Amino acid sequence: MSTADLTKIGISVVVFIICLVLNIHFKGVLKNFGDDYDKKKFKKKKRLKTLCFSGMIISIWFALGVFITWFSGKHSAMHIEFSMFGDRSSVEIFGLKLGETTIYTMIIVLIVTVLCLLFRFLVFPKFKDKPEGFQNVMELCVETVESFCINATGKKAGKSLAPYMFALAIYLIFSASLELFGLRAPTSDLVVTFSMGLITFVLLNFFGFRKLGFGGRLKAMGGPMVAMRPIMIPMKIVSDIAIPISLACRLFGNMLGGMIVMELLKGALGGYAAGIPGIAGLYFNLFHPLIQAYIFITLSLTFIDEAMEGLEE
Repeated sequence: MSTADLTKIGISVVVFIICLVLNIHFKGVLKNFGDDYDKKKFKKKKRLKTLCFSGMIISIWFALGVFITWFSGKHSAMHIEFSMFGDRSSVEIFGLKLGETTIYTMIIVLIVTVLCLLFRFLVFPKFKDKPEGFQNVMELCVETVESFCINATGKKAGKSLAPYMFALAIYLIFSASLELFGLRAPTSDLVVTFSMGLITFVLLNFFGFRKLGFGGRLKAMGGPMVAMRPIMIPMKIVSDIAIPISLACRLFGNMLGGMIVMELLKGALGGYAAGIPGIAGLYFNLFHPLIQAYIFITLSLTFIDEAMEGLEE
């Protein structure tokens, strides 16, 4: 360890001791305030105590950063590499190369399947007519998703789409959670997001043709003006083809952006990144993916509902 590192640790120790002593002092002062105390003085002393406690935390974090930098040899750096597609040379099975995101997707599916089986055979048989506890939570989740789908696409289509949308939300959440373990989220791979967009494309055409029929769907795509239909139908087809591309690129860009921000944060802080990426990860790996899952599902349901709308007679 260099002299500069020892100096940094020494300063951190001195600051920690000073803040600790002052924190104990102000804690005792606050206890000595009577019932008819001066509120301004009390708040001032309380702020000083909080400031001292913050100084203790910062000094510990700074000393920890020095130790990590010295032990790992990693300093601040802004070199980041990423690709639109996951690594396709991870595993080879029967001559077929599987990408890392494909393997992670299989793991997620396996985990969710096991959890569903445990839920089905251990929890579901014990369900009661009057829900309580975990049963109440699960029924609330299912009813919320089903109600959301019905409000967006109607009762018949909504009941059919609810299970898929619920499974999609669970997949997106589990996928983003992998980044908490230092793994690449499958949703930051353009192939994965395009596959999800393609499923939406298939669903919107399936429900559109099922409700309106082939002729009704073409009429709806062409619009009310018969003379304009030869022009409008090709344009509408191109517009529908753009839907999976739009959904895929949007989800991919947002998820990859979160991953890049986390890498930038870790690279800029180097050894001093201890704890900070973990706090930021609560947003970029948990809250942010929930928003993206909600938007992706909402847009998918909107496109499906639009495909089922016929011309008003």
